[in-house]
Order: sequence, then C-alpha cells, then structure tokens
Amino acid sequence: MAIKRFLKHLVTTRRAAHRAFPARSLDRIERTIREVESRHDGQIRFVVEAALDMGPLWQQQSPRERALEVFALQGVWDTPDNNGILLYVLMADHAVEIVCDRGIHACETAGTWEAVCRGIQEAFAQGRYEQGVIEGITALGASLARHYPGASRANTLPDRPRIM
Repeated sequence: MAIKRFLKHLVTTRRAAHRAFPARSLDRIERTIREVESRHDGQIRFVVEAALDMGPLWQQQSPRERALEVFALQGVWDTPDNNGILLYVLMADHAVEIVCDRGIHACETAGTWEAVCRGIQEAFAQGRYEQGVIEGITALGASLARHYPGASRANTLPDRPRIM
C-alpha cells in the first residue's frame, strides 16, 4: 500500500466532506436532482465519501471498485427501467466516478461519462464543489432525458445527497 494514499485517507475526515458540501450546498444539489429528474424517467444518486475504511484501503480498493460497491449498497441497480446513475466522490483520492445501470450504460459511450467526471474534477480543483456537482448532475440528467424522456413514474432513490 502506498504510504501517501494511506495518510491522505487517514487525515480526510467527514468534516472535510461537510466543508466541501455544507448543508446549503446539499440542499441545492438535492433541488437540482429533483428538477432534472422531473424531465426524464431515470434516477440519479449522489454520494460523497470522505475516505475509505482501513480494511478496503489496506486491500488497495480503487475508487472505481468502491463506487461499484456503493452502487449496490445504495440500491441504484434497482430502478424499474435499469436507468439509475450513481455519481460518487471519494474525497481523499480526489476521485469522481459514475456508475450506470445497464439500461442507461448501453445508451452512452464511456467517453460521455469520462467527460462529465473531468468537468467535475476541474471544478473541484478550483474549489467549486457545489457548482461542479450541479453541472455534472445536469449533464447526467440531459443524457437520461435523451434516452428516457418524460416525467419520472416514481422516485425510487432518495434525492438527498449522502455523505458517508
């Protein structure tokens, strides 16, 4: 295990996540999710994790592997049309991951999701956490609206962002 990564995870606490995403930011992100979901039949879930626990860190779990795990834990895979999207941020690694359920995954190229992640990371590098996430969610919503137009039948995932 790389000592530098271990130390980053050790010192990055939930407090850092709450500094980057205070309650007002979480409220605005929640409103954005609700608004974009009103234009399509997909579901978006936003989760921020400050750092990995020691076990996964010791096993060198990558941000992508953790995002896949969170995708399952949050039930994003369980949307009626298999069109859920997880936007996952791992603060200690400065990582942004998008995990899509198989329905929406088949509709877009990996390059689409990578571009959204890059845009969010660029905003984060400038300290614009809330704005980066809102822009990312808006882009995800545009993709869902192209492939799953119409109002959502049911809100199967919480709109409130989750800080782990």
